Amino acid sequence: MRRLRGRTLRLARALFAKEAPDDAFALGFLQGEERALYLAMDPRDRAHGVRVAKRLLALYPEAPGFAVRAALLHDVGKALRPYRPWERVLVGLVSFSVPPYPLRRGVLGALQVRRHHPLYGAERIRDPLVRALVLEHHAPQSLWGRRLHQADREE
Repeated sequence: MRRLRGRTLRLARALFAKEAPDDAFALGFLQGEERALYLAMDPRDRAHGVRVAKRLLALYPEAPGFAVRAALLHDVGKALRPYRPWERVLVGLVSFSVPPYPLRRGVLGALQVRRHHPLYGAERIRDPLVRALVLEHHAPQSLWGRRLHQADREE
């Protein structure tokens, strides 16, 4: 039941929310080219990243900077191509395996972004610690990967 509530809230945000991201908070943590990657993200994804980072810090005040930066950038791979709200809804309802490359147009491309955005994001991040957490945020393996996943799930 809790999972359905979370999905319903995410759907409402994708369709209706005009929440302004707290860019000042994010830019205070991000370094170098990470700032440009963050600012290239859709405002909804930036706002989500900020909420996840704040949740991570609330749960784990000792979180290292690389984990907070990964929380802010964990969905940066979605900025690879336009990812429209109706596509987000559609690909949230259907799921099947698609290869990451070549990146397609239309709904197939939206499915690729949904499934492979951790890979797309990790390929653009230089810091190996941030890159590793972004890459594993759907399938956490490390301690901070699991904590990031928890903050994302509870957000």
